[in-house]
Amino acid sequence: MLTNSDIVELTELRRHLHMYPEISREECETARAIVTALTALQPSQIITDLGGHGVAAVFDSGVDGPTVLFRAELDALPIQEISDAAWVSKQPGKGHLCGHDGHMVMLLALARLLHRHPVARGRVVLMFQPAEEDGSGARAVVADPAFAAITPDWAFAIHNEPGRPFGFVSTRAGLINCASQGLEIKLRGKTAHAATPEDGVSPAGAVAALIPALAGLGTGGALDGDFKLATITHVNIGEPTFGVAPSDAVIYVTLRTAYDDAMADMVSRARALATDAAEAAGLDVSFAVCDEFAASINDEEAVRVATQAMDALGIPHGDAGLPMRASEDFGVFGWGAKAAMLCLGPGEDYAALHNPDYDFPDALIPVGAAIFERITRDLLGGADHKKRD
Repeated sequence: MLTNSDIVELTELRRHLHMYPEISREECETARAIVTALTALQPSQIITDLGGHGVAAVFDSGVDGPTVLFRAELDALPIQEISDAAWVSKQPGKGHLCGHDGHMVMLLALARLLHRHPVARGRVVLMFQPAEEDGSGARAVVADPAFAAITPDWAFAIHNEPGRPFGFVSTRAGLINCASQGLEIKLRGKTAHAATPEDGVSPAGAVAALIPALAGLGTGGALDGDFKLATITHVNIGEPTFGVAPSDAVIYVTLRTAYDDAMADMVSRARALATDAAEAAGLDVSFAVCDEFAASINDEEAVRVATQAMDALGIPHGDAGLPMRASEDFGVFGWGAKAAMLCLGPGEDYAALHNPDYDFPDALIPVGAAIFERITRDLLGGADHKKRD
């Protein structure tokens, strides 16, 4: 159990991390702070630079048993924070507005408990993952050769999710977060004088046709296997001038499907629409893939382990608000492990994630740590723990 002193120190650390946010693939100082905090807790091993700036702390019992991984995220968002808190972000245009600072400290709280009371068998891996917000981090971590030595049998994560009562956990077996992919479409023609646009090749007509065509690839609806959603997020044509007919244009479209296997078809259709429009208008076209997220699918047995742990702690849980349209790259860890994402409520009327006034509620730190520790003891024992039937 965490002491009052633990709570005070962990809260101070969370607020320190909050003041110095770093966005995806730039989390150097955040990783350094995590390593400093972990070193004092004497894990068996600390692995750095995993998939970028990732950090993994291994608490190994030395006795054969499963490997259980708990994941938090290092990165913040490129959003200007609006807050009167003393720990408001000191980095202009960047903020921990998704709660990753709190998720990290939950793992550091678990590290304290493991330091004091080691597991009886197997090992625990505390994974501080880079670049969750752009979807690249989990894939990079799993692909890193150093990850092979700590490949987990089980993987768990907590993400705070506003709209749920404080301390309530939403989870279920099956789909939790949709697959998504950002597709950048660039069109290139030829500029001309605005008085003689016929001398150039403008992308304006193609863009005007593509916006509704791309949006028509998916309009949302029920989150079942047929779910598809295409959202135009950015459009730019030419330069802000009245004397030049444009030559270049760019369209950003975010594509979402319930499951990974439907994404390839949706991407193919989007590319075909853009290619046909470009050819018809005499334009060149190119594509780039950004923010690629796999679907996050909870394993049935992992959910059972997590819900039994919450029952033992008296923590309310259900499947409210699931599955979600939003994406989360934790699903990648489930490709090789029995994995479960838990969505922990900060309050029904709490500020939404990615809002400029969002701030992780520190009172959730001991709640998340308790869930993680109970899962750990149920799977690996230690601290005179008796598994709940």
